[in-house]
Amino acid sequence: MVLLLGDTEVNQLMTMKECVEVVDDAFKQAGNGLTWNRPRSRIRMPRGFHHLMAAAVLGSKVFGLKTYTSFSAGTRFTTLLYDSEAGDLLAIVQGGRCSQMRTGAVSAVATRYMARQNAATVGIIGAGFQGRAQLEGVCAVRPIRRVKAYDRVEEACKKFCQEMSAALGIEVAQAATAQECVKGVDIAITMTTAREPVLLGAWLEAGQHVNAAGSNHWIRREVDDDVIRRANVVVVDSIPDAQVEAGDLLYPIERGVIRWDQIHELASVAVGRIQGRHADSDITLFESQGIAVSDVAAAAYVYAKAKERGLGAQLPLAP
Repeated sequence: MVLLLGDTEVNQLMTMKECVEVVDDAFKQAGNGLTWNRPRSRIRMPRGFHHLMAAAVLGSKVFGLKTYTSFSAGTRFTTLLYDSEAGDLLAIVQGGRCSQMRTGAVSAVATRYMARQNAATVGIIGAGFQGRAQLEGVCAVRPIRRVKAYDRVEEACKKFCQEMSAALGIEVAQAATAQECVKGVDIAITMTTAREPVLLGAWLEAGQHVNAAGSNHWIRREVDDDVIRRANVVVVDSIPDAQVEAGDLLYPIERGVIRWDQIHELASVAVGRIQGRHADSDITLFESQGIAVSDVAAAAYVYAKAKERGLGAQLPLAP
């Protein structure tokens, strides 16, 4: 029987710390040649978009497809999980929580390998749905004591600060400006849909790590050219994906600010072929587009736990 799993089951079956370990393992598998990933494709509809992502995580014996739509009514996610040895459909995972958690977990894995070990403060620009998981993830890999948040919508930022302070048990304070938000912090996060940079290289300080996680389309830019110039190490989750949709990198590359051969994949960092940080004074940058390998790995973990605990609705579908 095929299992139907939703956000309720995902929240019951997978914590952020568990998701971080699952995603870390998936990138290690990628570094060892045990995954296959297809860059995201988009189908433009009259009033929205249909997005498709596919991957195989062969060390976990699964493959799958994430499909989601973004229309004015919202974004709707569905992941189909298959057995890579028999080809059977195992599960349908619906809802945004699994995708949200894996996005935060990917940034957390990058933070694990690229931020200073004693990093304890965070500044996050963007107080939306995905920003919550970004903080959850970073707090899972570093002893974060204090957070500053900024969003151009003040009320949304105020609510974000209240909710995340309660959820994480740490101080999350509202910053008056984006520049103030990242001043004096160890880790800077951008999670926006901005088309123009919200983080400037002139604001960065020695030793900071940046997770730029919102720009997954060539027309979007969250960081300016100076962020790229000042970064001692630049890492992406997938170079083929970044070459299609990393607006933060495509424009600087066109202008000769950086070359593709100077950019590394997170999988290479996870298995130790590339160092994520050479010195405490380095500025490090992780550019995340979100790849299907992490979606399939997270869905596989949730499915396995659901089988153990007897959760999820069984669908009368042919496997």
